[in-house]
Amino acid sequence: MINEAFKRYQERIQNLSAEELVLNMGPQHPSTHGVLRLELITDGEIVNEVIPHVGYLHRCFEKHGQSMSYQQTIPYTDRLDYLSSMNSSHAFVMGVERMLGIDQEIPKRVEYIRVLVCELNRIGSHLIALGTYGIDIGAFTPFLWCFRDREHIMGLLEWASGARLLYNFIWVGGLFYDLPVGFEERCKEFVDYFKPKMVELNELLTNNQVFINRTANVGVLPLDVAINYGCSGPMLRGSGLKWDLRRIDGYSVYPELDFDIPVGKGEMGSVGDCWDRFKVRIDEIGESLKMIEQCVERLQKELKRTPDFDPRAKLPRKIIPKAQDYYIRAENPKGELGFYFIADGKTEIPKRVKARGPSFNNLSVLPAISKGVMIADLVAIIGSIDIVLGELDR
Repeated sequence: MINEAFKRYQERIQNLSAEELVLNMGPQHPSTHGVLRLELITDGEIVNEVIPHVGYLHRCFEKHGQSMSYQQTIPYTDRLDYLSSMNSSHAFVMGVERMLGIDQEIPKRVEYIRVLVCELNRIGSHLIALGTYGIDIGAFTPFLWCFRDREHIMGLLEWASGARLLYNFIWVGGLFYDLPVGFEERCKEFVDYFKPKMVELNELLTNNQVFINRTANVGVLPLDVAINYGCSGPMLRGSGLKWDLRRIDGYSVYPELDFDIPVGKGEMGSVGDCWDRFKVRIDEIGESLKMIEQCVERLQKELKRTPDFDPRAKLPRKIIPKAQDYYIRAENPKGELGFYFIADGKTEIPKRVKARGPSFNNLSVLPAISKGVMIADLVAIIGSIDIVLGELDR
């Protein structure tokens, strides 16, 4: 299938009309959000064809997963979508725990801490998406504001794990550490500080008429196209479908939390346009704040720390699941992150580990929604997808 598409693109390039020109955008280009190369066939400022070229940031994650034990692979999951390391580790760890049959034995305090740090990381990831999207289109101030507020989240997660970006915090059966004393209070302070900042960001960017003109009715992704390409996360919800694995699969303690699923409604243009995808991420930050408040409240009241609480599970030195094929998926900030395991039941090293990164499918739809747009609008479309190349190339 890929070879056929490549041949078609090669034929297309060899048969250009006199008015058409081939332009390269990237892999060294700020608006490609990493080492992504886009080959454009243009007619003046109009984009007739977009051909994405990936593979410039190959992480070799799947080879690592098939060469190391389950516990040893966890630091490499952090390096897939390095802007949401907690969420990636959470998905991987849940898969191993279910293969071992210990998923029902995880202490409630551990589960609530996992959700707490994952939702903090989700906000941090969305803030980068929103801030860089603003700067792609020419709005500099939101970029500074988003990074200023993300710094508070990075400080919290560094306090919990010892690292600012790649945390190695969520482990099979538990956590590497319990939360430090006073962490819950700091989280409450952050939520109280951050809520007014989101109001300011909405006034500055979301409802800004210039921003609306640049994003409304641009890069419209119809729902059927999003489903056919396997899009997920804000890309899919921006097209109007309430599909969130935290609700659909009900993993961890998400079924015990009260939160809504924002979807695109075409308030400023068409359902599934760039503005809708941006607004879904804005609204998801508000829902994550609600979940953080609920987690903090239960950790402070019902699930208080005790002197004998050990966040690390008493597991054998070698983790060897039964022979099986197993697929686990979770709702990452960018969409459905899945891991497919094949365990032979004999060794602690899996026979096969396949990662399903949401950025790959989300980017795949770019050629379908970029035909006939201006080059400047193509930049807006790429930013609305919110890709991370470490996860896309794997």
